[in-house]
Amino acid sequence: MLVDAHHHLWNRARGDYPWMPGAPEILQRDYLVCDLAPLLSRFGIRRTVLIQAAPTQAETDFLLDIAEKTDFVAGVVGWLDMEDAQFASTLSRYAERPKFLGLRPMLQDIADDAWIVRPRVLKALEELANQDLTFDFLVLARHLPHVAEALRLVPGLRAVIDHLAKPPIASGDLGFWNDGLARLAEFDTLFCKLSGLITEADATAWSVDDLGPAINHALDVFGPPRLIFGSDWPVCRLAGNYADVLAATMAALPAHLVRDPGIFGGNAVRFYGLPAYPAPSDPALSA
Repeated sequence: MLVDAHHHLWNRARGDYPWMPGAPEILQRDYLVCDLAPLLSRFGIRRTVLIQAAPTQAETDFLLDIAEKTDFVAGVVGWLDMEDAQFASTLSRYAERPKFLGLRPMLQDIADDAWIVRPRVLKALEELANQDLTFDFLVLARHLPHVAEALRLVPGLRAVIDHLAKPPIASGDLGFWNDGLARLAEFDTLFCKLSGLITEADATAWSVDDLGPAINHALDVFGPPRLIFGSDWPVCRLAGNYADVLAATMAALPAHLVRDPGIFGGNAVRFYGLPAYPAPSDPALSA
């Protein structure tokens, strides 16, 4: 079963997307279940993981409401204030919702690159680990040393690096990123997402060959069992469409991994602990 382990949905009228006012026009519109469902049906994607796009608890509620009404959304990675004094009790309350998987703070947008190792944030990560919930790292290469320190201090955390930590594909200067990712691979509870890569290349002139060095390095250091496919739709539309992302990811992989059942499904199920219920034959039926 194919799984898209990283996509977004949003409704502009909710008004809590701080990045949207300056975003390219293609992102400044609603993206809802009715927009995604036909794409999933076309490519045989039967389950998805819906990822937060706003740093608010209200958006987490919005996404969980969508998930509860939509069969193909197997789970939600949301946002909660990890520095709030009541974080533990709030997290416990959300953990009771069947499709709540874990959290993703928008680390790439936080001024303090070392925010993730603040004492109160580390305590919040420990709560996630204690409740067997997941954590998505939305980071850039410069954050990787801090990610490594957080994982060292919270060894039980099940975590995943979104978008391979956004390697600088367009510039080709992958040295610092290569070293940082290799160091992270030493943590065996950490996974990486093959997602968001075409938007790190030259948006108007990228090719599969541009993605190869980053994907091959991730394969070398993490291995296929810890890599997870995600479309990053609709953000991927900055550089291509859903078909481009799926085809480019497959084409950049070695031939024996082009339709690897782990990378394109099983690893996401294993990492996020997705429920083993049968998905509908056509996602559009549940839209």
